[in-house]
Amino acid sequence: MHDHHHHHTASERIGWAFALNFCFTIIEFIGGWLTNSTAIMADAVHDLGDCLAIGMAWWLNKLGAKEANSRFSYGFSRFSLLGALINGVILVLGSLWVLSEAIPRLLNPQMPDAQGMLGLAVLGIAVNGYAAYKLNDGKTLNERMLNWHLLEDVLGWVAIFIVSIVLMFVELPILDPVLSIGFTLFILFNVAKNLTETLRLFLQATPDHELREQILENLAALDHVSDIHHLHLWSLDGEQHVLTAHLLLKQHYEQTELLRLKVLIASAMKGFPLSHTTIEFEFPDESCRDDAANELAHHHH
Repeated sequence: MHDHHHHHTASERIGWAFALNFCFTIIEFIGGWLTNSTAIMADAVHDLGDCLAIGMAWWLNKLGAKEANSRFSYGFSRFSLLGALINGVILVLGSLWVLSEAIPRLLNPQMPDAQGMLGLAVLGIAVNGYAAYKLNDGKTLNERMLNWHLLEDVLGWVAIFIVSIVLMFVELPILDPVLSIGFTLFILFNVAKNLTETLRLFLQATPDHELREQILENLAALDHVSDIHHLHLWSLDGEQHVLTAHLLLKQHYEQTELLRLKVLIASAMKGFPLSHTTIEFEFPDESCRDDAANELAHHHH
């Protein structure tokens, strides 16, 4: 029965989810304004963020497939960090806007249109639930991430659904700004986490300390190696890592022994998520080129 669905690529599925979400986000902003509900506005900002995330994922999916060239020698996977950064900034701005609307309403609550809220909530649960169900076929990391976003949206709408039902029976208009502030703080908390991680990767911080220790151990365990320095581990996008290192060897080895050592290094590096590795040998009486260059630079200051 499902056979005719399987030719859809990740890119098509993601593009499809984007179109659906984008139309729906516009409906939400209008709906939030018409129903006078800050909770729906907060959810609309969250959905806008997801929309951008899906749009970026879709664009990066296409871009990531491009071959590396002389200008972008590491390929294009690093662009996803840029996407995450832009997305984070937009979500922060949107969240601040919602807070500026919602906080004054705590002191002076206005009754939203509960029936309208209920209608939008039912629609929201249906749309996001369906999109999550469609992306569920997908196996790529992007699709799994987006699936989480969509499920989060469904939960947000369930909260609005419950509040709108309560408001139909009880006049408690303060529930609306309280809910929107709760949403917004949740969004800001997640964004802060993602932004700090993104900035760390941008600044070429070590992505994974355990991995670095493990690599050091494996290299240091080799018989030929007396010291390791200038070991740099950084990440293109949080998934694919780059490693460079200088290995100081115990003595001068014959060519055949050096080739054997290279094979040993290759097997020591097996299984690590490294997409680019550069390892240099240094011999006992040789001075390290990088050290010399660094010292020169310090003397010039």
